[in-house]
Amino acid sequence: MKPLRDIDPEIWECIQREIERQEYQLEMIASENLADLAVMEAEGSPLMNKYAEGYPSARYYGGCDFIDEVERLAIERVKLLFGAEYANVQPHSGTQANMAVYFAILNLGDTILSMDLTHGGHLSHGATVNFSGKFYQVFYYGVSKETETIDYEEVRKLALTYKPKLIVAGASAYPRTIDFEAFSEIAKEVKAYLMADIAHIAGLIAAGIHPSPIPYADFVTSTTHKTLRGPRGGFILCKERYGELIDKVVFPGIQGGPHMNIIAAKAVCFKEALQPEFKEYQQQIVKNAKTIARILKENKFRVITGGTDNHLILIDVSSQGLTGAQAEKLLESAGITVNKNSIPFDPLPPKITSGIRIGTPAITTRGLKEKEVEEVAIWICEILKNPEKENLRKEIKEKVRRLCERFPFYRR
Repeated sequence: MKPLRDIDPEIWECIQREIERQEYQLEMIASENLADLAVMEAEGSPLMNKYAEGYPSARYYGGCDFIDEVERLAIERVKLLFGAEYANVQPHSGTQANMAVYFAILNLGDTILSMDLTHGGHLSHGATVNFSGKFYQVFYYGVSKETETIDYEEVRKLALTYKPKLIVAGASAYPRTIDFEAFSEIAKEVKAYLMADIAHIAGLIAAGIHPSPIPYADFVTSTTHKTLRGPRGGFILCKERYGELIDKVVFPGIQGGPHMNIIAAKAVCFKEALQPEFKEYQQQIVKNAKTIARILKENKFRVITGGTDNHLILIDVSSQGLTGAQAEKLLESAGITVNKNSIPFDPLPPKITSGIRIGTPAITTRGLKEKEVEEVAIWICEILKNPEKENLRKEIKEKVRRLCERFPFYRR
């Protein structure tokens, strides 16, 4: 039993460099967070050695007594966290959670109505390059050109026109509150199922900061690694009457053995999210995002929708003569990691884009509050307003490092 450093020094060195990057750069990608030691300890545990095809008390392998208890804990905790009737915690990702719902209720070629990828939707909601766009007939709703927010009356008109079997509510780059009740009313009117993909806002919903889709949606899917601050993985919540159907699709339908170490880590993050301080953490995430949006607007940047209600801010950088790809590289060279992102009605392709997406979960995990975040937002503005000033970026990179030293993560 030799340590990794001795067995594979190349991989060990890559890990050390990545730890260094995470420790001394500001991670501001909206879909990323920093899982704590307890979550990582569970994920890196010997549970990874155990095959456990099936479900608690109904496995296809022996030796699953303790594994069963782990999965039961994860199921009960996530049901309690969201007030759900039924839960499946085995999906390896949010996309596989979505796939399970599609396979459970749709036939190939059935119609889906979902949010346009370029307006803030997700690949797995029917993008043509994704399985969901290849297997199903997908129509899209978007945002209003005037408000850059979802026009629910337009969604209703599209639903009445196309009569989808499934309506998907949820996004990966939408900074405003989603009205799940309005989606539910539309779905009922056209006799469609409603699936809410809450991957980005799950933590906010668990903390009661964003309205929950549980009373309105037939199915709720999510990841565990964004605002929930857990391992990379997915889960499905649904009405009790759909539980057996979902279980059969997840296994043996689209997955084999569950990753029990990941399920254990999910259980840990669900327990953490049930603690009173988790609500304070989620509140701070939103406060930090609103602070960044305010500073950007004060510096004449166009913030999509004019602000944010959640953990992310979407910015049009074209007014600075930049593409999203250029802005991403400029900020990364100064120790601030964001991602290029399409904005509504973007004239540029997805690999270039006119915008960037900024998120606050990871910097809030580090302990940054409004005072520090305001400073970071000013650095972002300075970098993007002065793309030719390499020395400025070097100065800010040093400031970023000093800030990270004041708010360490791995060195705590």
